[in-house]
Amino acid sequence: MTSVEPIATTTLTMSEAINRALREALDRPEPMMLIGQDIGPYGGTFGVTRGLYEEYGEEVIRDAPLAESGTVGYAIGLAITGVRAVCEIEFFDFVGVAMDQIFNQAAKLHYFTGGKLTVPLVIRTPIVARMGMGPQHSQSLESWFMHIPGIKIAIPSNAADAYGLMRSALLDSNPVLFVENVRLYGRRAEVELESEPIPFGSSRIAREGTDATVVALSNMVDEALAAADSLAERGISVEVIDPRTLAPFDMETILASLRKTTRLAVVHDAHKTLGFGAEIAARCMEEAFDYLDAPVQRVAAADVPIPCTPSGIEAVYPDADDVVAAVERLLA
Repeated sequence: MTSVEPIATTTLTMSEAINRALREALDRPEPMMLIGQDIGPYGGTFGVTRGLYEEYGEEVIRDAPLAESGTVGYAIGLAITGVRAVCEIEFFDFVGVAMDQIFNQAAKLHYFTGGKLTVPLVIRTPIVARMGMGPQHSQSLESWFMHIPGIKIAIPSNAADAYGLMRSALLDSNPVLFVENVRLYGRRAEVELESEPIPFGSSRIAREGTDATVVALSNMVDEALAAADSLAERGISVEVIDPRTLAPFDMETILASLRKTTRLAVVHDAHKTLGFGAEIAARCMEEAFDYLDAPVQRVAAADVPIPCTPSGIEAVYPDADDVVAAVERLLA
């Protein structure tokens, strides 16, 4: 009988997992540079790049001015000349300043040149929802980029997935938008250090169930799991799916789940109108209409600017109770 060596695991926060994946890439012989606001001696606005400046120096870990368009443009220039680039935009909301560089340049250059140019670029940016920072620092804008062919989108919900997906992003030859969540940075998980990178377009079934399917993004995966626990006490079995990447998107896992449960809710922090949930609902109408025994439910933030006050935040953002209510409507 052949013994199997155990895969080395360790407990990391999401922040530590991303930092570790960046270090591994920086230690490869391929030229690479990180650029962004306060990522140098300060260690990043939320501490994710802590220690990298001291280890790799200012020529590799480069602080950028308060000009997101220029920062992303510089990173694109690095990428197309053979230097793998990781660009940090310190709040997801600030991505608007660099949109032309992202969707007209980074996402298109490979196609403009008939494949002769590649753009090995990772744009890291955090969702800073539910933290009282108001309408200009709290938005979840991932659905904007689902509309743009040529850019991949990763949105991990835990440290293990953040590590595996970042490793894949740092091997990709073309642009990746890597969406993190500040509320998840400090949450710990077991991370397999010797496992293969997580391929894009591969969902994770966070919990198996038979009565309803809940597809949840980022921070809302934990809320969906809490809702599933609550519903299980009443004999209702909920399957929770974490897509992990939005482009490419693993629709097959959702369809397989729907064939079993016949009911679907989609859960995210972004505003409801034209959010990720709207796209999945539309695709289910096209690809899974015969499986559905109830209309798809969307659980999302209200369509209002994000408030600063605790009571306003509670009123605008969804939580586990809202997921429970959505599943109850599906089963009514």
